[in-house]
Amino acid sequence: MTSDTPALAPSPAPAGSRVQRVRHEIKRRELTVLAVDDLTPNFRRVTLGGDSLSDFISASFDDHVKLIFGSNGDAPVMRDYTPRRYDNKARELVLEFAQHGDGPAAEWAARAQPGHTLTVAGPRGSFVIPTDFDWHLLAGDETALPAIARRLEELPAGTRALVLLDVPESDRRALQSRAELDLRWVDGPDALLAAARALSLPAGEGYAWCAGEAAAMAELRRILVDEKGHDRHAIRAAAYWKRGAISHHENLE
Repeated sequence: MTSDTPALAPSPAPAGSRVQRVRHEIKRRELTVLAVDDLTPNFRRVTLGGDSLSDFISASFDDHVKLIFGSNGDAPVMRDYTPRRYDNKARELVLEFAQHGDGPAAEWAARAQPGHTLTVAGPRGSFVIPTDFDWHLLAGDETALPAIARRLEELPAGTRALVLLDVPESDRRALQSRAELDLRWVDGPDALLAAARALSLPAGEGYAWCAGEAAAMAELRRILVDEKGHDRHAIRAAAYWKRGAISHHENLE
């Protein structure tokens, strides 16, 4: 006996369920500075090399490696940085440093020269966001610029990228992407939040990623979810730093 009732098409998987969390074996690598390039007045790119990079893994644009600088008392001083680019065959890892503060990472990068060494550990894991969403919203301040630049280079043609970046005018630069790119530079956290409020989110399935100062990112997430109605499972917001705190990094719910 057959039925004339058409079969229902399966519902698309929720955006949050399509994200994958991947764990990696944590490995310390002693690397050597191969090259140093000043990209803008306050951004420096450092290329590191070493045979131990042959099995380096970074599966997501917002991965973080631990940079280990000497010691402070009994404990080493560590800071989180995004792998901007890596090449297993060439045994190279590229990092970008915003030169606005006076912390150990910024100070090391300011003095870095070919031949200097640095201990790097990780990443310990990756939060892999598929590239095939209809659109991607990427937002943040200058600390998020390396991750956003990497993501834009990864996005395929046929997708759409909306980018809100709070970066001083002197440090703004061309960003490359095969995606249809709508890039808006702003000046200051208030302007970033205002730009988010003024944004019309496109139709279709989208994913939002934002990173920067803790209070600004918490408010940005609230705007997108509560005011814009964006799916709370389709957003990743991270505090890369917190005003008044040292070495702050957390994912915001």
